[in-house]
Amino acid sequence: MGAGPGAHQGRGHPRRQCFRYDNGKPHNDARQEQGDAMRFTVIGGTGLIGAQVVGKLAADGHNAVAASRSTGVDVLTGQGLEQALSGADVVINLTNSPTFDAASVEFFTASTNTLTAACRTAGVSHHVLLSIVGVDRLPQLDYYRAKTAQEDILAAGPTPYSIVRATQFFEFVDTILSWTTDDGTVRLPTTRLQPIAAADVADAIATTATGIPWQGTRDIAGPDLFPLDELGRITLAAHPDGRTVVTDDRAGMFAAIAGDVLTAGREAILAPTHYADWIQRL
Repeated sequence: MGAGPGAHQGRGHPRRQCFRYDNGKPHNDARQEQGDAMRFTVIGGTGLIGAQVVGKLAADGHNAVAASRSTGVDVLTGQGLEQALSGADVVINLTNSPTFDAASVEFFTASTNTLTAACRTAGVSHHVLLSIVGVDRLPQLDYYRAKTAQEDILAAGPTPYSIVRATQFFEFVDTILSWTTDDGTVRLPTTRLQPIAAADVADAIATTATGIPWQGTRDIAGPDLFPLDELGRITLAAHPDGRTVVTDDRAGMFAAIAGDVLTAGREAILAPTHYADWIQRL
């Protein structure tokens, strides 16, 4: 659902400066010097983030290929991977588990092992992964434990890598509200979030992918902090639908998360888009 504090040096993930936003636009301090267009394979390239990444890379003159089950690529079995990765300079992994429960651990473990082996065989020079801020601080949540395992497999693999951890996406807020809606009442805890626009995440991924691998992680987040119940009220005020928000610190998955685990630290890169502006434009 998106993607803790700053950059992380534990578990073999050192910190490297990667990109920043200048006047609302992403800038890469370590952009590769390329005389020709690069070839990118975007695994999960037809999804919310993937389709935007493919579009941004193509607009910059690169050859970006979207790979997903709908295009005949299966990261669990490896079907279609050899062809999808043929000639790829960079692989961007945006795959997502079909469930958030314990089955997600097996999905991310199996799919990442399959993909890293395929990258090695294809001679890929950079593997970019989208993950979640705070992912390694919430082992009690199956999905976060699964994403941590995915990061660890990538970091231990032979292909140079970069991991971008993002906070929860703006686009998923309404889904979060739906989880705890009952008869017109939305029960939400005061868990603090720092959501980010999917377009800003796509910018960060595309910019990272055109740069030199950092062999580490970096956090990105939106510019504003919200208690989740306040975020729900802002959302419903912008688009009223008859529901009201009631604060309930026992409601939903996020009730189990204490403190600022899901918010970015001081070294995180802050995206330019504000939620209040974004929700008004919908």
